[in-house]
Amino acid sequence: QLVESGGGLVQPEGSLRLSCAASGFTWDYYVIGWFRQAPGKEREGVSCISSSDETTYYADSVKGRFTISEDNATNTVYLQMNNLKPEDTAVYYCAADPGLWRLCVPPLYDYWGQGTQVTVSS
Repeated sequence: QLVESGGGLVQPEGSLRLSCAASGFTWDYYVIGWFRQAPGKEREGVSCISSSDETTYYADSVKGRFTISEDNATNTVYLQMNNLKPEDTAVYYCAADPGLWRLCVPPLYDYWGQGTQVTVSS
């Protein structure tokens, strides 16, 4: 089970940190990702990380602003989001799949959290 937290309402240029906690399994040999879906748009990959070799991916739209990290001690993956923009508004989902690195696209991930809303607005 994956449980996201940390979403909310923030002003433009503000920051939020999303958390994804795993229960029932550990992150060993998993690829974990953050995805988002805005109203009327398809779900897209924001950032992914491989627990085995720390490979990371960032969508061009968030490079330099978002940072993905993992804490193996607490079995939690974080997404630090800085300099948030209104276009970052979406439901953010954590997803994971066992195995080696793969593309950060939704169909390649089998396990999903329930999502957390992020709204960037003044």
